[in-house]
Amino acid sequence: MTDQTSGTGSRISEESRSRRAPRKRRRGLKITLGVLLVLLLAGGGSVYWLYSQLDGNIKGVDIDKALGDDRPEKLPTTGQNLLVLGSDSRAGAENKELGGGGDVSGARSDTAMVVHIPEGRTKAVAVSIPRDTLVTRPECAGADGSQQPSEKRVMFNSVYSQLGPACVVKTVEKMSGVRIDHYLEINFAGFKDLVDAIGGVTVDVPQDIDDKSSGLHLTAGPHKLDGTQSLAYVRTRHGVGDGSDLGRIGLQQQFLLALLSEVKSQDLLGSPTKSYKIANSATKSLTTDSGLASLKSLGDFARSMNGVDPATMETIMLPVAYDKKDPNRVVAAEPQAGELWKAIRSDSTIPESAKKSPATGG
Repeated sequence: MTDQTSGTGSRISEESRSRRAPRKRRRGLKITLGVLLVLLLAGGGSVYWLYSQLDGNIKGVDIDKALGDDRPEKLPTTGQNLLVLGSDSRAGAENKELGGGGDVSGARSDTAMVVHIPEGRTKAVAVSIPRDTLVTRPECAGADGSQQPSEKRVMFNSVYSQLGPACVVKTVEKMSGVRIDHYLEINFAGFKDLVDAIGGVTVDVPQDIDDKSSGLHLTAGPHKLDGTQSLAYVRTRHGVGDGSDLGRIGLQQQFLLALLSEVKSQDLLGSPTKSYKIANSATKSLTTDSGLASLKSLGDFARSMNGVDPATMETIMLPVAYDKKDPNRVVAAEPQAGELWKAIRSDSTIPESAKKSPATGG
């Protein structure tokens, strides 16, 4: 994305320099999607209604209660680890038009990222876990409360559809030894409205995409995608690379950073109506752990992350290798995966050797 302030340093007046502090405060408010501003400008009896509606949009899951005490140790620093899950339902007429199924019931976890924010909270790294990764699922409680025994060689994305978000968190903690501090789940069908609310997201498409399955047809180069195109972009797999999930992961990571950058660049303070529309779309598509399941908690957390610039966020795929028994599946590659998780557990710099994935030749 083009820096609109580039090359203007010599023309900055003393008056504009004096306004730098307010600009920093504005940046912080942008990250919280202008929610606080919307509430302040609403006035009168509308304040409670607006707050209640946005607050009620957020769905919460009591992860801590479900997981109990048998968990990895917290980070030895003030760093944070988030599990960000993209849940995807292909049911409905809209999805049928996108080539996404239409008659498929239930939801799947098509995207999973462990986002590590080191101490200081000025940078972040996102580690994607391929959905086709074979894992050992620990003993977990099912939707009906019954305990399900541990099972080996389970495809990672099946854990969510079979046993829900708490078991996904438990599976990630067991496979990595990393304590997950917060859980955020984004419903892909809902985030389509968020993209439309902010006016689209610009991505630099790395290669021509002609995917009849997802309904996406794009030439290589920059494109501003609307909500429908964005949904197809994060879903496509047959139009990139070898058609596996590994190629799609790169597109999803790229789109996430582009989306965050676009939200951060919005002039939310200049348009309370647009701010509310964006906040409404964002909260409707969001499920969090109970510790973040309110506007106040989300706002406080967002402000604590104010120093993290999406443009500098590092994206890594969990190092994987093709499974010897089933070449359509992958397994964590060692010692690379172990080195990666060890660095996150100690809140230290991830070595380059831990980022190499045999399955992609990287």
